[in-house]
Amino acid sequence: MSAHAVRLETAGAFVTVVSSERAVTDWTGRYLGPWWNAADVEPETICAGPLLTATVGREAYDDAAFRVTQEPHTSTTYAREQMLLAGDVSSGVIRAVTPGSALAYRSEPGSGALEITGCRTEDVATATARLAREMVRGALLRDGWSILHASAVVHEGRVILTLGEKRAGKTTTALALAARHRLGLLANDRVFVRAGQDGGVDVLPWPSAAAIGFGLLNALGWFDVARHRLERGEALHPTQDERVTDALRRGMTTPLWDGGRELKAQVWPDQFVDWFGLDLATGGQAAALVFPRVEAGAVPAVEDRGRVLEDGDFMSGVTEDRYPDVFALARVDGGGAPAARREVARRLAELPHHCVVLGHDVTANADFLAKVTGCL
Repeated sequence: MSAHAVRLETAGAFVTVVSSERAVTDWTGRYLGPWWNAADVEPETICAGPLLTATVGREAYDDAAFRVTQEPHTSTTYAREQMLLAGDVSSGVIRAVTPGSALAYRSEPGSGALEITGCRTEDVATATARLAREMVRGALLRDGWSILHASAVVHEGRVILTLGEKRAGKTTTALALAARHRLGLLANDRVFVRAGQDGGVDVLPWPSAAAIGFGLLNALGWFDVARHRLERGEALHPTQDERVTDALRRGMTTPLWDGGRELKAQVWPDQFVDWFGLDLATGGQAAALVFPRVEAGAVPAVEDRGRVLEDGDFMSGVTEDRYPDVFALARVDGGGAPAARREVARRLAELPHHCVVLGHDVTANADFLAKVTGCL
């Protein structure tokens, strides 16, 4: 049986994904490659390093799942579903199964090997991309990187970081600047940061799909683009709620809600480029921090709020509880080592801070932000 392999690399951290299903390796390359380096490799040339093997097959899944249930195991929540977990780091092998998605896992933290087995190609592909990213994340965290909950754009190597609570306007700020002023989009929700050798703070992207509400999609002029693409048979990320897909196809621009949760379009990383014409950036050095708040009817302006970087702006094991480190891929706090975070925070505190209020006019917001941050 032929095999396919893709190697992901950023800042010296890497992982190789191997599968007999080309759709699985293609999915990983598409999801992570636009921001990290992704290259097809010949499976027979793989001789060392972190390795993720993905298999699609009912019999293989049944065997792996049965093995977990026959060992002493505990129950936890992973990716919002029940996971049965057997083994630990001291035993050398960690096994797990999520019956709801019919996925089984086998991790060897000591050798850096991870196996994923499942019944459905799309489920295996989704889990493979997620855990390939986790393997790279673990290597970066152990190498001194931390993770900030921030969006980011890049102008001539200078990174503008936007921070704040949920719905503060992080995604709006990044996409507005990227679309209006051709700044490189580095991330819409979080970034890797590390103290650089020259005294600054280096920034890397966190590859992920982006959730964009209908209001922002329409304000950016992207709603009709997405609708026409869907009419042509293309698709947004499969995690998107079918109600969103249906509304897009019908041209319904009114925001969708499910209780208190807004349902949003889920955009693949490469669709920022192919559909919406943005440029993606792969790194830079922090130059300024923006702390926005959005107020209906507001004219964009600088505020004297005195907001500074806080511990809560860093991701942590607590904030990463959707994907806890059950496979011992990171083996440090999910947001980075405390000393690394402190040094990054010290250096970022020396950069310009801009507390701003933004309205719902995306063009006005973008022009104001570009001027304030020195990108014009």
